[in-house]
Amino acid sequence: MLNRRKFLQLSSFAAPLLSVKNVLTNDVSQTKPIVISTWDSGKDVNTAAWKILSTGGRALDAVEAGARQIEDTINCCVGLGGYPDRDGIVTLDSCIMDEKANCGAVGGIEQIKHAVSVARKIMETTPHIMLVGEGAQQFAIENGFKKEPKELSPDAENAYKGWLKKSEYKPVINIENHPGENPGKDEHGPFAPAFFDDGSANHDTMGLVALDNSGNLSGAVTTSGMAFKIHGRVGDSAIIGAGIFVDNEVGAATSTGVGEENMRICGTHLVVEFMRQGDSPEMACRKAINRVISRDMAKAKTFQLAFLALNKKGEYGAYAIQKGFVFCVKSNGEEKIIPSKYVFDTQG
Repeated sequence: MLNRRKFLQLSSFAAPLLSVKNVLTNDVSQTKPIVISTWDSGKDVNTAAWKILSTGGRALDAVEAGARQIEDTINCCVGLGGYPDRDGIVTLDSCIMDEKANCGAVGGIEQIKHAVSVARKIMETTPHIMLVGEGAQQFAIENGFKKEPKELSPDAENAYKGWLKKSEYKPVINIENHPGENPGKDEHGPFAPAFFDDGSANHDTMGLVALDNSGNLSGAVTTSGMAFKIHGRVGDSAIIGAGIFVDNEVGAATSTGVGEENMRICGTHLVVEFMRQGDSPEMACRKAINRVISRDMAKAKTFQLAFLALNKKGEYGAYAIQKGFVFCVKSNGEEKIIPSKYVFDTQG
């Protein structure tokens, strides 16, 4: 027989488990399918993903299709048309994760257009999760991926030449996604990376997560990384638990901004864990942002970092350190670009 003390001890363990169960068994029938993605360029990304989701396709296929769409876009913040490192070389980072915690990633891969598809191939055909550099490129070529010419897009070449005049590395908050903040530099189109006054540029990340008709989640992220980074730098976009994290019982999250700051807290994993505890997607993102800010508020005012999350009910939310981050949503009921809530308005 249980004495009173042992009964209370068992009860204290059981209560949290019951609470988690209640969170995880909510009905998911009303808002699926749905896809959400970072930045206003996510509108076209979501359209590509929706072609699969709207016909009953798998979330994994949808997020790969969305990521491939932006990797195909020339003169963009993502892909081989993006901006190079300080040696003039474009390197890509990407990762992908499905509803069963299968995942794959590439870091610092050169001359391969669809980094996200290489990441998926690693996930599905090898015992590994991540391949980097020359090994990643070799694996891609051996698996039928085309080796693209080693040359910069016209915008990237101009930006690199401008950067070489000073060779100064200084990321600017949101500059990559708001060409209008640089008067006279808008001729490159609404989704093109913006230029600094000296002709150089910084750029950012495309992350997306989706919930399909079967109630399964997946996510992907792809980027050419920080402009003019040290050659060999790999950011959060290649890191499971930072660039993307998926828990099919709870939700999924992705991120954008300064990857090093995200990696310090394994941010997307943290967001999902906050959702597991019962927080809404927006509150979970806000708590992760607060974790970053609480370490060094003065430093946090100098960079951007944002999280975007989707739970099993199809509810979504985001939070950013700085004003200016937006995200895109597409479902049967809505298609829109939404400004994220934020902590600081340092550019106001």
